[in-house]
Amino acid sequence: MTNDSSYNEITTRLFPTLKQYVPVVERVHGGSHPEFHQVRAIFNQIVDKTEAAGSAKPELTDEFTQLRQITADYTVPGDVCESYEAVYNMLSEVDQAYFA
Repeated sequence: MTNDSSYNEITTRLFPTLKQYVPVVERVHGGSHPEFHQVRAIFNQIVDKTEAAGSAKPELTDEFTQLRQITADYTVPGDVCESYEAVYNMLSEVDQAYFA
């Protein structure tokens, strides 16, 4: 059985920061890392589904599968800033909490 409260706690803690960082990282690094445009789109889907679900756990298996493929399992490129790295680390944490 999945732990809905763990996912809800993680999203409550990390979504505000991710909502700030993701657009900035996309603007700064999207030119040299076009895959980040997909990361932002998928992140937005995750936020929308999570918010629509309220306290229930949304179905996000496809979104996290896509994120892991696009990001090579959240591997941080060598030529990016700390904010980019922080986004991947936070997304990985949300992913892990979802499947916990």
